[in-house]
Amino acid sequence: MTTSNRRRWTSLAVGVTALAVALTGCGGGNASGGGGGEKTITWLVDNTENTVTYAEQIAKDFTAANPTIKVEVETRPQGGEGDNIVKTRLSTGDMADLFSYNSGSLFHQISPEQNLVPVTSEPYMANVSDSFKPVVTAGKEIYGVPVGTGNAGAVLYNKKVYEKLGLSVPKTWSEFLANSRKIKEAGTDPIIQTYQTTWTSQLFVLGDFANVAKADPDFAANYTANKAKYATDPAAVKGFEHLEEAAKAGLFNKDYASATYAQGLEKLANGEGAQYPILSFALPELKVTFPDKLNDIGLFPLPGDDASKNALTVWLPGGVYIPKSTKNLDEAKKLQAFIASKAGCDSQTKAVGANGPYLVKGCDLPEDVPAAVKDMLPYFEDQSKNSPALEYLSPVKGPALEQITVEVGSGIRSAKDAAALYDEDVKKQAKQLNLPGWN
Repeated sequence: MTTSNRRRWTSLAVGVTALAVALTGCGGGNASGGGGGEKTITWLVDNTENTVTYAEQIAKDFTAANPTIKVEVETRPQGGEGDNIVKTRLSTGDMADLFSYNSGSLFHQISPEQNLVPVTSEPYMANVSDSFKPVVTAGKEIYGVPVGTGNAGAVLYNKKVYEKLGLSVPKTWSEFLANSRKIKEAGTDPIIQTYQTTWTSQLFVLGDFANVAKADPDFAANYTANKAKYATDPAAVKGFEHLEEAAKAGLFNKDYASATYAQGLEKLANGEGAQYPILSFALPELKVTFPDKLNDIGLFPLPGDDASKNALTVWLPGGVYIPKSTKNLDEAKKLQAFIASKAGCDSQTKAVGANGPYLVKGCDLPEDVPAAVKDMLPYFEDQSKNSPALEYLSPVKGPALEQITVEVGSGIRSAKDAAALYDEDVKKQAKQLNLPGWN
């Protein structure tokens, strides 16, 4: 990657730090015997092919550098089911020696001060970007290191479909709908939805937050203080309304209710579907499963009402944490240190490529990043053209959003009712966190 491009990613990190810093105020695996005093530690990750691929490569390279420590990668489901497994294993003291999980608002839901080992003063934390530390901080302690890259919540689209139909990248919601209708007329699924993998249903709402922030820069602060609501804020409710409008217009693939995330990526890569609102961490998975189709895929932000304010919603990487229940603390910290190093970044890039910036110092993106990553660069070049997702600016996120958005996209619930229901959903979480204005 060129020096100018590295500066673009750095400017994002600076912007995220300034916005995310407000958050700071608000059973381990058994060592197994082996020859020569070897130990085995466990690392729990989600079961997406991309995650498993880079986790196994990290484990392999770590053991090559630390021959007396073997890493076994365990997997869990994605979405709400996986969240419940993490919380249950933490509460029962049966968690792996390390585990990967969200940063930001969901990080606060696993009671880090009660369940996790703080690593604030560990030497390897000097390698971690200051833009990441606030989103894995509870109280005065830091608990995790980043794994994976920064991402965007956006629309991945098949460039060949667009070229065939003579379409331009939309900058407004009305242009997006017009493109989608033309795609449907041509016999291709305009918008891919994959509700069997429930978390994917949220992107119309979560990926729209940069548009909300443009319309109401104080929304995140007011939302955290219980002074702003999705149902009553005219900008915030539009994510739900857009999902409802697209569903009513019949713009989804017919099998949206049963399709999985992996099937959605296959539809996109093969041009059976033209547009997929999703996180850009799908790009390495596309590289693994459809390497010859990767550069057929482009990216654009979920469009709002004003083309001049078209902005990209960005996600920070998830974290790797150590539970207090581990019996292999020293070895677990060594793996954390490896992940938070250039060697750890190189393992990930070697395994799956890169789909955004690493938040570990000294880790640069390779020259051959996918076309969709290059599409992100103009939005990172100008800080005013991006915003962190709400979950990095507020600790408040309700657990039922993915079920609610499935209902909207399936025509079961109206956008207005869904927004109001989600406002009720977040109350329990806000009260558990003892946030001012909620009790």
